[in-house]
Amino acid sequence: MSQLLVNPIRYFMAACLVASLLITPAIVRAADSSDYDKAVEKGVTFLANQGQAEDGTFSGNTGIGVTAICTLGMLEHGRTTLDPSIKKALAAMEKHVKPDGGIYVEGTRHRNYETCLCMLAFSAANKDGQYDKLLANGQKFLKGLQWDQEEGKSEDDPYFGGAGYGGHSRPDMSNTTFLMEALKASGASEDDPAIQKALIFVSRCQNLESPHNQFEFAPKNPDGGFYYTIAAGGNSQAGPTDNGGLRSYGSMTYAGLKSMIYAGVDKDDQRVKAAVAWLGKNYDTKQNPGMGDTGLYYYYQTVAKALDAYGDDTFVGEDGTKHDWRKEFTEELISRQQSNGSWVNEKAERWMEGDPNLVTGYSLLALSYLKKDDK
Repeated sequence: MSQLLVNPIRYFMAACLVASLLITPAIVRAADSSDYDKAVEKGVTFLANQGQAEDGTFSGNTGIGVTAICTLGMLEHGRTTLDPSIKKALAAMEKHVKPDGGIYVEGTRHRNYETCLCMLAFSAANKDGQYDKLLANGQKFLKGLQWDQEEGKSEDDPYFGGAGYGGHSRPDMSNTTFLMEALKASGASEDDPAIQKALIFVSRCQNLESPHNQFEFAPKNPDGGFYYTIAAGGNSQAGPTDNGGLRSYGSMTYAGLKSMIYAGVDKDDQRVKAAVAWLGKNYDTKQNPGMGDTGLYYYYQTVAKALDAYGDDTFVGEDGTKHDWRKEFTEELISRQQSNGSWVNEKAERWMEGDPNLVTGYSLLALSYLKKDDK
């Protein structure tokens, strides 16, 4: 009799244990999702209620680029063209569409930068083809700014294929990768001549000697990372090496990886392998490797885009550690959110990262790529 009573109790306890093991992961995922959703909603609400001016712009005194970044950040998290904030922002950007196809504030020196960012926002909003003509004209404008034969640059010139801010000074990695992203978002294929020209420039900004890069800086610091520009004598925001090389740093190396993938470069290509090896050695959720806190939120959105494009759910560090990069970067970003829902770089205001509108836009973009289910 006692044995008959004990066994049911044991079976019941075992069943409860099994059930708890099955249920717990779902509870954890729900909690994580809840934290993510709350952070996103607070960020979007901050932009819509506190960041946006009556004329629809965000930090409009800086040009139209921040407005585009904030609009794109909200669009990537479910706001639509019917939303009043989105309507106002898109209308504000449309006011700056020029007859030449560019989208920029009159008199700006940042025509490429502003046009690229606006095209990303209009591409995300283009659900019914209402911006098809605008985007096609924007592509033509951007391709006209790219350094190539029309600017008197042959393929062996370090300027070739690159894009600068648009004031027609020297090209750089950041603007070139925005160019590639804008072209891709607006329908250009990886084989598009402009994207392949850009790949030539990007490959030459890597610290790697290869058939794609025979310029002077690669052998001086052959670590596989990327720096800011090969043009105009070369420059790295992280500074030079003792022997005259250019230091690699995190945001540009992730930008280089992303751009190579957008241009159809295979994972087995030596350029991609070298970049991934550098990033594995310098994997960091808290700093922009080589730059510390400088450009940190630009770094976060570039990391998220690059690793999403790379396509692996884990990223392996040099020591063999397998990083759940989506989870790790999501947790880091959420921990940095301000109580009012914004993000801001409190330690390094360079490159406008003291502006909570810009940095909140960057953070929302990063989070949109960090959530796998969204892509």
